Amino acid sequence: MLFPVYWMLNVSFTQEQDMRKSPPNLFPVHGTLDGYRAALTEQVPYLGTSVAIALGTVVLTLALSAPAGYALAKLRPRGAGVLNFLLLAAQMVPGIIMAMGFYAIYLDLGLLQSIPGLIVADSTIAVPFGVLIFAALMSTIPDELLQAARTDGASRLRTFWSIVLPMSRNGVVTVSVFAFLWAWSDFVFASTLDNGGAHEPITLGIYHYIGNNNQQWNAIMATAVFASIPAAVILVLAQRYVAAGVTAGAVKD
Repeated sequence: MLFPVYWMLNVSFTQEQDMRKSPPNLFPVHGTLDGYRAALTEQVPYLGTSVAIALGTVVLTLALSAPAGYALAKLRPRGAGVLNFLLLAAQMVPGIIMAMGFYAIYLDLGLLQSIPGLIVADSTIAVPFGVLIFAALMSTIPDELLQAARTDGASRLRTFWSIVLPMSRNGVVTVSVFAFLWAWSDFVFASTLDNGGAHEPITLGIYHYIGNNNQQWNAIMATAVFASIPAAVILVLAQRYVAAGVTAGAVKD
């Protein structure tokens, strides 16, 4: 699994004249930074667009899924079972079908080739997952804590904001990480809804780069390295929060 990552790094530092050596060099014997210089010059706008789309997707996903998960876990509305089923079913719909549906809608609304359009589209993948995660985690929060808040006069909104959400911080991190990664690596929505636009994400940047520079593989691999860094850093920093218990130590016996 790690070999393609290693080869990506190796080729990104390899000079063009050494690309077609047989057998190939296992390490960049005559290393060069030409690929990285070319990638920085030509791919930075794509990276900036991907950051904006990914962060927007995280914000929208949290804003929708956290309150919905709280409602399913603690308020227990009518039809909660049906809603859970629909959330599961929504994750089984192929992305290309959703993309074509969004294309027809965005064509009428004028949202094609726009960052807000991609944020909404990417959120449709992350929100159902986020609701299920938040509902599962928030259901483990002791009802005694919420009852104590109500006794002190806290409203449902205040209880959610001041008690439930802080205790669900590991869920917030988990949903944020997956929403960011889905938006960062999305290609189907980007190629369908934003291809040829003024602001394209890095997945389309790499795709166009391969077509336009199929001889400059060190620059292509350097672009892939830049695209991999944010995801790798986020996973390393967030791994302990993803695995941590939500309510550990919240209630003393």
